[in-house]
Amino acid sequence: MALKQSQHYISEAEYLQGEMISDVKHELIDGEAYAMAVASRNHNLLVSNTARIFGNHLQDGPCATFSSDLKIKAAANFFYPDVMVVCADENGDEYYTEKPTIIVEVLSKATRRMDKSTKLAAYKALPSLQEYVQIEQDFVDIEILRRSTHWLSEHYFLGDSLTLESIDLSVAVSDLYQRVNNEDMQEFLQQQQAQAQ
Repeated sequence: MALKQSQHYISEAEYLQGEMISDVKHELIDGEAYAMAVASRNHNLLVSNTARIFGNHLQDGPCATFSSDLKIKAAANFFYPDVMVVCADENGDEYYTEKPTIIVEVLSKATRRMDKSTKLAAYKALPSLQEYVQIEQDFVDIEILRRSTHWLSEHYFLGDSLTLESIDLSVAVSDLYQRVNNEDMQEFLQQQQAQAQ
């Protein structure tokens, strides 16, 4: 969710040192630091729902779920994904990983282009990454790109279930969007209420 750009090139060391003391998180892209945008209520719900569902599923296994604060290093860039699963990085850095198994980004008008272009290209280059999940917050649409299908795009909507193959998790789209308030969810809940009566 990077928006505001700094005015000068900074090194990886300067960036990492600055993040330790900064009140605002920044992503480092091609030597430029971008301040992270403020997240909406729907964005936070999607992140917390996803992290909770992943975390509960993975709690007794080797994989761990992280949300928003652990960075990914991709070549010379650093990103703060909304949610990620890391399965094999016991000796990694305390503040970033280069070995995510799953990355989840929640999209908004302000971030969609970056998440679908710059970040997609950087993430696909990470050998450990198996699945990249993009979740729309303003309407219901989950896009999954998988290494196993050469990053072919798959879309999931209300009424669908999706499977994350790398962690053997199946989840209903409606569970990921629980309590999210957008037009698609309002219609879905009204339909459920009408069916229940």
